[in-house]
Amino acid sequence: MTARDITTEDIEDLAAGAWVLGTGGGGSPYLGLLNMRRLYADGHCVRLMPVDDLDDQDWVAAVSNMGAPLVGQERLTDSRTIARAVTLMESHTGYRFRAIMALEIGGGNSIQPLMAAAHLDRPVVDADMMGRAYPEAQMTSAAVGDLRPYPLATVDVRGVEAIVERVPSWTWMERVSRRICVEYGSIASTCKAPRTGAEVKRWGIRGTTTKAIAIGRALRLARVGHADPIAAILAVEPGKVLFQGKAIDVERRTTEGFLRGKARFDGAADWRGTRLEIAFQNEWIVAWLDGEPIAMSPDLICVLDSVTGEAVGTETVRYGQRVTVIALPPPPVFLTPRGLAHVGPAAFGYDMPFRGVFTP
Repeated sequence: MTARDITTEDIEDLAAGAWVLGTGGGGSPYLGLLNMRRLYADGHCVRLMPVDDLDDQDWVAAVSNMGAPLVGQERLTDSRTIARAVTLMESHTGYRFRAIMALEIGGGNSIQPLMAAAHLDRPVVDADMMGRAYPEAQMTSAAVGDLRPYPLATVDVRGVEAIVERVPSWTWMERVSRRICVEYGSIASTCKAPRTGAEVKRWGIRGTTTKAIAIGRALRLARVGHADPIAAILAVEPGKVLFQGKAIDVERRTTEGFLRGKARFDGAADWRGTRLEIAFQNEWIVAWLDGEPIAMSPDLICVLDSVTGEAVGTETVRYGQRVTVIALPPPPVFLTPRGLAHVGPAAFGYDMPFRGVFTP
């Protein structure tokens, strides 16, 4: 159980695999990937460490971008900004972080800890707090575990910095930090509440960086071998195909720091004559086939390009795209009653009980 170097090939695979786990959100990993290519070309190298290599008393920085994915497409990523969020938190708390980890492994937020780690010469922990991407601060395993939600450091690329020193609850952390994020222009680099090694061991979702790399590698090898990329993903992850078809309509709007809307698809192949509608709040949240719900959070709803297997984000889905929609199982922590209270359909405002694709 020792740290290992993350290779340039690993980073390419991580970007592709985390885009799948992003369930439409987490931001496109492309700009972060470009940053990592540059950092590695300049001689940086990042190491990946297992959770069990942490001492219980170690401090770990959990980092992510916060905001609307559509804005992330329009504002170029500067790797120094996420590193500054970490050093700002160190300056505020007096802690020195032993390592850095992703808050969420989905999408571009999988790359954020690598960028910070490259600048700060720290390892990245092979874990996160979501096992996918979620849009709100209270939608994490740390919140399910009722860990302390504060303090929070936020940094803007223009040099605006803020600390949320104390809040009474995770819901209040979401409200306050979201307001700051909106004032920044609906995108902010953040270092979340510091976590101890003991907390990461208890509540971290382990092995998710390795999982994302494995999914990305399967996609890459499928393309090289001219194999079915969807089948390649399902060979390394226990998922299920829900639908195949073509995008026919997209409604989306950026509001309150989120990208919200719906996408509609006409069925093809075995689904010809049917229609799928998926609602999103940064991520794909609930899918209805001919008006009947067939998948919902916390199950991972992944919309993939039918030819390449590349994930389709809520900010990039467009008319005419041929897609395959699959579901992947969520981390068990989110299937508990407390977990469902944080990330089930009711947490997003849908008046329906959770009905899992992989549960009776």
